[in-house]
Amino acid sequence: MKTLPLLRVALALLITALCARADHFVYFGTYTGAKSKGIYCWRMTDDGKLTRVGLAAETANPTYLALHPTGKFLYAIGEFAQFNGQKAGAVTAYAIDTATGKLTLLNQQSSGGPGPCHLDVDRAGKVVLVANYGGGSVEALPIKADGSLGEPGTFVQHKGVGDYEKRAPRGHAINVDPTQRFAVACDLGLDQVLVYKLDAANAKLTPNDPPFAMLAPGSGPRHLAFRPDGKFAYVINETLLTMTAFAWDGTRGELKEVQTISTLPGAKEKGFSTAEVYVHPSGKFVYGSNRGHDSIVVYASDEKTGKLTLVEHQSTQGRTPRHFAIHPSGNFLLAENQSTDNVVVFRIDPQTGKLTATGEKIEVGSPVCAVFVPVK
Repeated sequence: MKTLPLLRVALALLITALCARADHFVYFGTYTGAKSKGIYCWRMTDDGKLTRVGLAAETANPTYLALHPTGKFLYAIGEFAQFNGQKAGAVTAYAIDTATGKLTLLNQQSSGGPGPCHLDVDRAGKVVLVANYGGGSVEALPIKADGSLGEPGTFVQHKGVGDYEKRAPRGHAINVDPTQRFAVACDLGLDQVLVYKLDAANAKLTPNDPPFAMLAPGSGPRHLAFRPDGKFAYVINETLLTMTAFAWDGTRGELKEVQTISTLPGAKEKGFSTAEVYVHPSGKFVYGSNRGHDSIVVYASDEKTGKLTLVEHQSTQGRTPRHFAIHPSGNFLLAENQSTDNVVVFRIDPQTGKLTATGEKIEVGSPVCAVFVPVK
């Protein structure tokens, strides 16, 4: 059993090596308006150059995207005020033409609550998990053989306990863990990271025991990323502008806090908040985005303890980096600046994790998510 983390890392490195030699389509989710009509597609070569393909799907507020493990289907959040007469958003399924980048609508299902903001797909491609910010809830949607979505299998309304009983829940993310046996959800309003047992084949979520990990009051846990070896998870806290490292027990589904560290080089200022977190494919580095400060913070991750050591802060060369994405090769980071309608490409130093702008910069209206799909 001790060899499993090593095998996961070896597999990740093999995939990284293969991805380094392939062109990718990059799909950008956006807030729609004057400068955006939906999901946009660009083609990225292995040297970090981007060429515009065009509008891949016209749809309202596709603010978060997730890829099916086969690379054949794409799932998108729809931040709608109403869906089918109910106060809820939607999850949309698309088929991907991996030769042209074109997206074909398959179907839509309700997200179960208002303000959907995040989704994830399990490694077997059986279920889509969605988190609703406005409703403070999570939902599991089964994936059919043709990539379309079935009726919801599970809906869970978050509720505060103790001092948080009267606090409004704010589901901000849900991720499948590396073992594929659990789903882990960040609730910003409750300062909790909730853990569910996952039955992907039946789209079923069941509260785990222990059911959650608490963070410091007012932290506002937003997003989470697991290290490839499955030993640690990192949570970026929106309100306190901190990063929390957790040890992850993939057998019991338990999180134990190891460290909490600031995402800023100095004091927090009015209007500052954090947004996204990713772990480098090598597992050596952790990245987080600061809005207001408009930077990417880079940490080194200790192999044994999971603790973080600051490497640097790098300007995103724009405003409000709500999201950023790391290329499957691990060679590039794309910073998406929502308020300045641009995406900036940085090269990642494989030894230090430091970021260097390549000079590649593209215009995308209100970009807030990006996913990579290999070109066939």
